[in-house]
Amino acid sequence: MRIQIRTKVGASLKEIKKGFTEDLFLSLNPPFPPVKLKQFDGCSAGDEVILELNFLLFKQVWKSEIVEETETEVSWHFIDVGVKLPFFLKKWKHHHGVEHEESGSTIIDDITFSTGTILSDLVMYPLLYGQFLYRKPIYKKTFEKT
Repeated sequence: MRIQIRTKVGASLKEIKKGFTEDLFLSLNPPFPPVKLKQFDGCSAGDEVILELNFLLFKQVWKSEIVEETETEVSWHFIDVGVKLPFFLKKWKHHHGVEHEESGSTIIDDITFSTGTILSDLVMYPLLYGQFLYRKPIYKKTFEKT
């Protein structure tokens, strides 16, 4: 399944790229499940991010690798792919994009995922959509025009 959320912000492409830090990453995580960041290398090809998700009765490790990064004068994109995923996910690909516009930029979260069955994909879709919709006001606040 695919989720795509676009967020317009007032900051420049350069400001957004500079702001994609460990602190931003932590602020983008919703309250549940609580996330413990075990490793954050950055947003360049070959970097890894390792999380521990706490579902109260059990914990799950999520490891992603940045497999691609592309930058032009008008856009910046990087892709993370799930290497080790929580039991309820079989595939994960998150294309992070930033596109320059006249009055700022648009941040794009473009996620493709699979749980292994269409039925469980349909159950997970609104949960994951909500998790990424949570990011919109954080992006807007973090990257408001200064």
